[in-house]
Amino acid sequence: MADSREVVLGRIRQALSDRPRPPAVQRDYARTRDVGDVVELFARRVADYRAVVHRVRESALPLRIEESLRARDARAMVAPADLPGWWRVGEVVWSLDAPAHPLPRATLDRSDGVLTGCAVAIAETGTIVLDAGEAQGRRALTLLPDYHLCVVHESQLAGTVPEALARLDPVRPLTFISGPSATSDIELDRVEGVHGPRNLEVLLVR
Repeated sequence: MADSREVVLGRIRQALSDRPRPPAVQRDYARTRDVGDVVELFARRVADYRAVVHRVRESALPLRIEESLRARDARAMVAPADLPGWWRVGEVVWSLDAPAHPLPRATLDRSDGVLTGCAVAIAETGTIVLDAGEAQGRRALTLLPDYHLCVVHESQLAGTVPEALARLDPVRPLTFISGPSATSDIELDRVEGVHGPRNLEVLLVR
């Protein structure tokens, strides 16, 4: 009994100390797993979330972007300032967002959509991850517009979540996107567009 008492009191003292020791975390879980064809799996998972997926070759990417924007009758788009220039196509007014010159929220909200790349994508969950890196922009850029057109290269696909996390810098602002924004209340009534765009379109580049 005395030993147990000392163990409990020792834990309390440790918890109340100025420099508590963090508990040991088990890291022996499986980090990789064979999920089959990651490209096919990712495309299927993204479609399951009611997003639109197009398979496209790199050389045909500008044409596919233009077709997607024309189908939505998009006239005013926003994009990160470091988005590749050859992606900004079509009869569209492009407003570029840069850290030194961020676009006003009203401009983001009034736009017809946003075009970005991504940091990594997860095949098993159909999730796209943004980390505010190249061609991705700041978080508000992809949360306020109602339509997000995202370019994902097959080389950016990871099979599982642990594999994807290994490619990411944990100190960067990470945004995980699994389909169009949607939530439901206790009655299971689905509401779209609460946390981000209601429409997600993915261009999966070979």
